[in-house]
Amino acid sequence: MSTINGLPAHVLLVHFIVVLAPLTALLALLCVAWPAARRRLVWLVVALAAVTTILTPLTTEAGEWLQHHSENSAAVERHADLGDSMLFFSLALLVAALLLAFMHVRDARDRAVGRTVAIIASVLIVVASVATMVQVYRIGDSGAQSAWSDAVTEQSSDDN
Repeated sequence: MSTINGLPAHVLLVHFIVVLAPLTALLALLCVAWPAARRRLVWLVVALAAVTTILTPLTTEAGEWLQHHSENSAAVERHADLGDSMLFFSLALLVAALLLAFMHVRDARDRAVGRTVAIIASVLIVVASVATMVQVYRIGDSGAQSAWSDAVTEQSSDDN
């Protein structure tokens, strides 16, 4: 995918990841901390995690296209390297969502998972969620730096 309505597809698709990944992670954390929320939100979390996982490679492919059609710099390279790692975080978030669903289904059938399994699953869900949010921030920051750092510096010097 290269462009959408004349704009680089990456610029548009990245907004889905920037919103969906942290939202999914926050909802997963809420579901871990509050069983009543898990009963109501678990399938939404699974759906959002699946959509995020599907959109991530589309977004990185579009980013690679944009990288090949724009001026390359160290900042762009750093952003591309970080962006390539996002699929692993999206997959981890999907696994976390599936763990939530597994615990939910077991609870609904009055066959709750054991305490040790619940603690291990909860820790994995928390780690995957927090790591995903941190990585989205890191990737987004590096993308903003690569796109805007020169423009802001040039604009600031023009104002003086």
